[in-house]
This record gives sequence, C-alpha cells and structure tokens, in this order.
Amino acid sequence: MSDKNAKASLLGEEASYPTKYTPELLQAIARVDSRVKLGKSLPPMSGVDIWTAYEVSWLTPQGKPQVAIARFVFSSASPAIIESKSFKYYLNSLNQHTFESQNTLQQTLESDLTAACGAPVGVQLFSIDEYEGIARLPGLCVDNLDAEQYAYQPSATLLRFSENTVVNDMFNSHLLKSNCPVTGQPDWASVWIRYSGLALQPQSFLAYVVSFRSHQDFHENCIERMFCDLWGSGKLNSLEVYALYTRRGGLDINPYRSSEELASQPPEVLLKLRIARQ
Repeated sequence: MSDKNAKASLLGEEASYPTKYTPELLQAIARVDSRVKLGKSLPPMSGVDIWTAYEVSWLTPQGKPQVAIARFVFSSASPAIIESKSFKYYLNSLNQHTFESQNTLQQTLESDLTAACGAPVGVQLFSIDEYEGIARLPGLCVDNLDAEQYAYQPSATLLRFSENTVVNDMFNSHLLKSNCPVTGQPDWASVWIRYSGLALQPQSFLAYVVSFRSHQDFHENCIERMFCDLWGSGKLNSLEVYALYTRRGGLDINPYRSSEELASQPPEVLLKLRIARQ
C-alpha cells in the first residue's frame, strides 16, 4: 500500500470495531514508498520495529476472558510495515475469539503478521504482572540545554560536530514530536542514540530532534531519516537510533536502527525499558 492509498484505508476512516476474528483487517504499507523520499541511497542499516500492545484479550475454551501485553518484533528488512489502525482493529477482532491455549494465540499472531508484512515476526506475550517496569534512558538527556536556533522541519544542517574530538557517547531526548501523515495527529516520542566518531554537539542534537515537530511521516520513517542524516554527516564510525513512541489506542511503536550489520534488536537494557509516558 502506498502513502496515498493509506489515506483511503482504515487509518483515515471512521469504522466500527470487529466482533469476529478477522486477519484480513491487517493492511500493509510498503517500506520503499517512504525510503525513496530520502532522496539518497540508504546507508548500511539494520534493525527492528518493536510494537507493544497493552490491550490484548481472547477467550479460553471455557469462555473465560484472558488478557496480556504483547511485544511484536518486525525486521526493518521486511517489505512492509503494518498500518497502525488496521493493527488495532485486528487485535480487537481477537477479543471474542476462542483459542485453545496462549501458545495457539501466539502462533496465530506470528502467522497473520508474517503474512501481512512479508517477513517473519517475533511475538512474546506477558502477563500484566510480569511486564517490565519504568526506567530512564541511558546517556545525557539534552532537554535541559538550549540551542542557538530552532526550526520545525528536519534538516541535517542543524547537526554540528567537533573536528578533532573522537568519542563513544549516548544522548537522549523526550522532545521528539512528529505527525501522522494521514490524520495529522501528533505522535510523541523519546529518542536515544549511541554513536562513536567525532563528537556531536549536544545542543545541535537537541535542535535536530525539535526540527521534526511539524514533520509528517510514520514513526519508522522518521527514525530512518534521523539515522540517515546522522550517518550521512560522514563523521561517525558507528550509530544506533532508538525511539520510544507513546501509545495510541493501546499500541506503542519503537523503531530501532543500527549501523551494525547483524543488529537484530536494541541492547537488552533498552528492550526491557519502558519510559513513564508508555
């Protein structure tokens, strides 16, 4: 599905919630449709998109409702992402469906999502009490600094680097805001980077994060643009970018991109971390 077609999908429409299990609700959006907008060849990049669903429910064969928190891991190499509203409607279609066991539900989720996005999807289910607690992102939070100027459309020219200081460093910010390209609704996030190379001036990273404030794109595409702009500076030897978007409709989306070829997921310390807004 192209971005144009996405506007004609569930994301931009009023629709009633399904009462029967309906995997056909899942709608895919080709990653290439947004990647061509970068206007350049993609740098070496691997990673995942981690979705967390806080409102998963189904019935046992005895008719007893069950609830869980689900984590879905999509490879950034998959041909497509899943449109978020269609994902929510799909999950709600499970509410009155009977599964023989939690394992059967997990297998069903893996099968349906893999078919929709075109690549294997990892699924984990957690009881409410066993899910991870809230913590802080590692590294320097740049939010208490101030930049020389602020703009509200992303521009790599805002990034400033030292010419002679080489570091291994981590920054984070809770000031990332972008906007849904279909509905225009704001998407709020915290972003974390870890890099090695010439030192990135933290005030310039702050200005760059803020510059997404009026930008319209999907979560995954915003983080790929951020990765491409940082890596495209030619100043870095390694780079990781991870964003933790606040939930909407019981789902949050957390894209991770890395210059490491074999990176399949964020470091364990990040994978188990939730920020207060999630």
